Amino acid sequence: MNISEETFLVNLGIHVRQLREKRGLSQQGLADDCNIDKSQIARLEVAKVNTGIKTLFKIANALGIEPKELLDFHSK
Repeated sequence: MNISEETFLVNLGIHVRQLREKRGLSQQGLADDCNIDKSQIARLEVAKVNTGIKTLFKIANALGIEPKELLDFHSK
């Protein structure tokens, strides 16, 4: 797989949003569960931030999934 960093971040954001919505969570709800600012979730979902591993770990835990599942998406 050879995709650009920007494409990767866009796809990650889309995937996080889909997982969040599937669980019926708002951005604020997910942020509260992760103990991070809502703007961090919003920026992640629209590929405006290259977030860290710790944040991805918190998001995965809040969504009840393994961290590797956050990266399990198909390039578009």
